[in-house]
Amino acid sequence: MQYLDTGWFGMLLTLIMVSFIFTNIMRAHSSHRKGSSLFIRRIAGLNAIDEAVGRATEMGRPVLMVPGLSDTTINAKSLQALNIFSYVARTAAKFSNPILVCCYNASVYTVAQEMIREVYQQEGLGDRFDPDSIQYVSDRQFAFAAGVSGMILRERAAATFFMGEFYAESLIFAETANSVGAIQVASSTEFNQTPFFIAACDYVLIGDEFYAASAYLTRAPVLVGSLVGQDWCKVALMLLVLFGALDVTAEVQLQTTRGRKDGKEVDVPIHRKRPADSISMRMLNPDPDTEVVKAVKREKLPPDQISIPSPGGGGN
Repeated sequence: MQYLDTGWFGMLLTLIMVSFIFTNIMRAHSSHRKGSSLFIRRIAGLNAIDEAVGRATEMGRPVLMVPGLSDTTINAKSLQALNIFSYVARTAAKFSNPILVCCYNASVYTVAQEMIREVYQQEGLGDRFDPDSIQYVSDRQFAFAAGVSGMILRERAAATFFMGEFYAESLIFAETANSVGAIQVASSTEFNQTPFFIAACDYVLIGDEFYAASAYLTRAPVLVGSLVGQDWCKVALMLLVLFGALDVTAEVQLQTTRGRKDGKEVDVPIHRKRPADSISMRMLNPDPDTEVVKAVKREKLPPDQISIPSPGGGGN
């Protein structure tokens, strides 16, 4: 019943956002056929990848990559980090520069090994791929931090890339890499760790820059179109929030009428509307007094018949 009252607005908003994404994907394909691409602003941390790998090649020292500390299974953040590392590995393979990938999770380790192997094969350098360059270190946070730090010091990595989920070990990695003079490019999906990377690393991807990396590096039309379409969706949501703020302010705060006070005609405030009565709030929340909502009657169960879910997910 709620969909007959206000649900249509949510469905309409969803369709508008989906149309933004599909429209920009088509625009990206059209631009790609013409030899150009939709505009994506410059991201310094991603532009520095070639510089960092080139410096490591000149110094004859390896490139070290860490795809974050994911949970027990691989997730979207780990996959995004591995997509970035595939580009780094492709650049390093062209210069025959050794790489090291340190994994916290066994699932990430397996996927990373296959992704990097495929990169070398696509470049026609399958014989140069070293399976030992992708290493599973530990699934314990500070044991992993100690293992990676020791590897940085022993191998004296010239370029380090930390991408994904990082927690208290972020500054340990950054300071250790800084002590051997490595160029560091980092990004953490945990916002409270980003300041530590900013303080100790050369380049840091902040916020959505991490998720935009695949589109930025590959320039694939589907990825670029999706990225630009999502930006359009954000603009639409910001305009919707602005409209709602102005609407509630106008309808709730500016309700006056003409009246007399002390013998003079003045503006007299009348009964102000509640914020819930404004147009913008009514589009998002069902009206409890409408006939549609009243038509749905729910019987209240006695307290002894109410089912409480157990911690395991089942009912009592």
